[in-house]
Amino acid sequence: MNQEIIDSLDSLNTESYDIKDKENPEHHTFDEVIGHIEDLLMEEEFQSIQQHFLDKYWGMFEPIEENKLEYIDVFNDYNKAIESYIDRSLKKVISNFSMEDFINELNERRSELEGEVFEVLLTFTDFLAFKELILDYRAVQEGKVVDLSSGMTIKSCK
Repeated sequence: MNQEIIDSLDSLNTESYDIKDKENPEHHTFDEVIGHIEDLLMEEEFQSIQQHFLDKYWGMFEPIEENKLEYIDVFNDYNKAIESYIDRSLKKVISNFSMEDFINELNERRSELEGEVFEVLLTFTDFLAFKELILDYRAVQEGKVVDLSSGMTIKSCK
């Protein structure tokens, strides 16, 4: 399924996100979709889904280059859960929303996208981004992340 998503990213159809037709409520721009997704990422249900995967699987992933076959199974399950949640939620507010079209456009714009929302979206379309998320969580759980805030001092300029 992931390869199908990746393959479908190569052929973009922007008709679903017609920027010129702002008067038609059936058409939404890519930016509007991203705005809705930003809201979804803050919702408790999304946080719960993602936290479930992090808590359940962080010990399985090892910080080595070799990828075990079982990693792909976890990634596929994560992909399915996150994609389903986002698709279901967006269809409530955007009647003609197409996850396939959105992923296509996301991939086409990949080089110009920055920010946390895009990093999260990459975790369900890109295995290496997902693995990095899990390994970062593992490092936190194992106490291997340095807390830089303890070395910061805030001084008044007055």
